[in-house]
Amino acid sequence: MNIAITIAFMVVIGAVIGGFTNSLAIKMLFRPYRALYIGKWRVPFTPGLIPKRRGELAEQMGKMVVEHLLTPESIQKKFLNEQFQKDMIVVAQTELNHLLRSKITLAQAFERLGYDQVETNASDKLSVFIHNKYEEVMASFRERPIKDVLPIELQEKLSQKIPDISAYILLKGKDYFNSTEGQMRVERMINDFVRERSGMLGNMLQMFLGNVNLSEKIRPEILKFLDNEGTKDLITTLLLREWDKLLDKKTEEFEEQLGKEQLLQMINQTVKKFVKIDQLIQKPISELLEDHREDIINEFVPAGLKLAFGWFTGRIEGLLERLHLAEIVKDQVETFSVERLEEMVLSISRSELKMITYLGALLGGVIGLFQGVVVLFIG
Repeated sequence: MNIAITIAFMVVIGAVIGGFTNSLAIKMLFRPYRALYIGKWRVPFTPGLIPKRRGELAEQMGKMVVEHLLTPESIQKKFLNEQFQKDMIVVAQTELNHLLRSKITLAQAFERLGYDQVETNASDKLSVFIHNKYEEVMASFRERPIKDVLPIELQEKLSQKIPDISAYILLKGKDYFNSTEGQMRVERMINDFVRERSGMLGNMLQMFLGNVNLSEKIRPEILKFLDNEGTKDLITTLLLREWDKLLDKKTEEFEEQLGKEQLLQMINQTVKKFVKIDQLIQKPISELLEDHREDIINEFVPAGLKLAFGWFTGRIEGLLERLHLAEIVKDQVETFSVERLEEMVLSISRSELKMITYLGALLGGVIGLFQGVVVLFIG
């Protein structure tokens, strides 16, 4: 009976010692958090292993993340996963659909992104774009004739418009001479003509016409001249001739005649009048893209994201190198307190560490049993 009690006692003592030593060893990984001193003498095994070598641990964790966890291959595999791409497309479509249905204006959207004075900045950028494009185009066209610069279709359309221009000129001419201003102009020109020729010619006109107002005789003839089909043909011919001369001129000459700055200003004003930036940025996004909402969501988003996935996966290795993930992880771990590191490790491996404690107790109990048996046989 005494032998059994002795063996049981040795088993219990061995289990307690084994469990305690393993538990103590686990705690010594983290504790004490700081070095302990007796006078100037540092107590051995202080601080704990992890606090003592936290810098090395942080560096190794950074390398582990880069070399074994967030590798280019693992990220590429994730981005190329079909289900992941479908999920991302659904998320993007949902968020974009909310945006495209909102009443927020372009100006408000840019302001939320931190861009102030959107209208002024957009106008300035458009002016710069027009100027750069003008210089780019004119650099290659200045030495060439205008007919080589303008598209053939445009030249033909402009040529076909010349008869209409002639008709418009004649119509405006008739309207002018039928107006009070036109009548006064004719009368003034005739008076000036007669006054300058006040000699024999003036006397002859006075003798034949008497007190008749010459303007009332001449103005109808002018209107007949303007209404004559031959006049229209004459003006059309002259305009066509001048048009052909213009097409044969070098683009550089045309630019010099109009003036580069004036030409740029005219193009700028025409484009801005057509674009209407001030009205455009004050319209809600939902109104601007209403007709294209479904196409954007159902076609543009999937195609755009797939293109982005392809671009990203093709450059993932270089991007990861520029991110310096190892340094980021190292810096973050170094900022952690020892308490937080202990909490992180225990939250992951608490059950495993308990099993190590229990295993120590089991091994200690087995050793105690073995010792009891050996003592029994020796005794």
